[in-house]
This record gives sequence, C-alpha cells and structure tokens, in this order.
Amino acid sequence: MAAHKPGIPLTTHVLNTADGVPGAHIDLSVHRLDPTLVLWNLITIGSTDEHGRCSGLIPTEDFTAGMYKIRFETGQYWEGLGQTSFYPYVEVVFTVTDPEKTFHLPLLLSRNSYSTYRGS
Repeated sequence: MAAHKPGIPLTTHVLNTADGVPGAHIDLSVHRLDPTLVLWNLITIGSTDEHGRCSGLIPTEDFTAGMYKIRFETGQYWEGLGQTSFYPYVEVVFTVTDPEKTFHLPLLLSRNSYSTYRGS
C-alpha cells in the first residue's frame, strides 16, 4: 500500500515498536511556524487510524514552503494502554522547501525512545 495518495502532501505512520503493533488512535496536531512572529500556528488536528496511519493532514493548497511540526500525544497513548512513558509527547519539526513534493513522516515509538525519518 502506498504511503500517500495523490493530492495529499503530508502523511504519517506510527509504529509501536515495543509491542510490534501499529500506534493506533494517537492524537496529533500539525503546526506551521510564523517566521515573523516566531510562533507556531495550529493548522489541523487528527488521530492515527487502527493501522497507525494518518493522511490528509493538510490540504495541498495550504501546504506552502516553511517550517512545520507534528506533535504526537504519546503520553495519552501509553496511558490508554495502562503503561507509562518517559515522553509525554513527541514533536517532529521539519522544513518544507518544495511543497510540490509529498512528505511521509513515520514515527517509531516505544515507552522510552522514539525515532523518525522522511519516508516515501
């Protein structure tokens, strides 16, 4: 299955590497940095599906060059599983120089660590 659909410039996928399952139903938000005011502006909120995926985070027409972040509410996720986590949330900050391209940002997550990369 493709990581993204045509016309959807930003997607994510969360994997719970501790349990070897998708990171299902993790709340997240997307923000864009206002370079003049140096403030993060909320663009949208969402949640991963049962497969740990979230697409359609931002409409193509609103996806412009700039600095963005996705904030994953990981503490709530682990609490929902009856576990504790060192990280109450994870923020992945990235720069978009060519908004014509698509961006897939997977998050590999455990209770005490995380990693991310630009996927395809």
